[in-house]
Amino acid sequence: MIKTADPRRLGLPAPEARLRFDTELQEIGGGPRRRLLMVDDEPAFELSFYCGTCPLLFRRLEGARETLSLERVQERLTGPLDEPDDGGVIEAFGALLPEGEYLPLLLSVEPRLIIPGKEGDYFSGEQVATWGVDQFWGLPQYPQTPYYRTFETVVDADAHLYEFVVPMVPPTRNERERVKEYVALMKEGTVPTAVAISTLDVCQPALDLGDDPSAHWGLTHFLLDGHHKLEAAATAARPVRLLSLLALGESLAGAEDCARLPALRARSRSARTTTGVVGPNDGRSSR
Repeated sequence: MIKTADPRRLGLPAPEARLRFDTELQEIGGGPRRRLLMVDDEPAFELSFYCGTCPLLFRRLEGARETLSLERVQERLTGPLDEPDDGGVIEAFGALLPEGEYLPLLLSVEPRLIIPGKEGDYFSGEQVATWGVDQFWGLPQYPQTPYYRTFETVVDADAHLYEFVVPMVPPTRNERERVKEYVALMKEGTVPTAVAISTLDVCQPALDLGDDPSAHWGLTHFLLDGHHKLEAAATAARPVRLLSLLALGESLAGAEDCARLPALRARSRSARTTTGVVGPNDGRSSR
């Protein structure tokens, strides 16, 4: 299930918004520019580099230490939203965001919790197949957080879409009783709604460093509200709805790529397979 609304301008001027995108130098006097998602003026996540040829990245930093739930819309989010505009949720969360153009997407997701380096990890699976390991460290990229995989599908023969939901705080910080409450509700048929600010980064290696030199379309949802819901859904193998506010001006994707996203997200789920290259799910569709 996917529903979308027209792109709209949301948010506050960057100095007034709790979230904003920024860049900084890694070290005084030089070094590659880091692309960052900031929370309360502190770096919360390091994102893919601007070049578009480096590997896809979301790396949790010290500034990601709390959720951004809004009490006034909690009751509305306990159940499913039927439309992206339903209940004034977009406007409520828009007050947290940096001013810009956003594409609202209402998605149904079935999250699968991933621990970096373990089974199903994108960074040590599909990413290594394309870029190889980090040339300096000799290891895969490390996101410094558990995350959820929710969807993937074919873009074309040389490109694949990968979708992730990234929590602001790890599931170990969630309250156990609230997770159990949501598990029980989901088993009774409730489908709650989570909210995220999202980016679409299209990354393709400049050199053939791995066995599968394809383009990776990374749709990454940074979770604002719904941390307990996502863990409960992963535990109970149940769906949740996700209201994604895709930051068009902050994504490493052109306008045409972003415009294709709703149609791509409506396709059947399919893992990336090539001759001699099979993803960590052995060619089976992931949940």
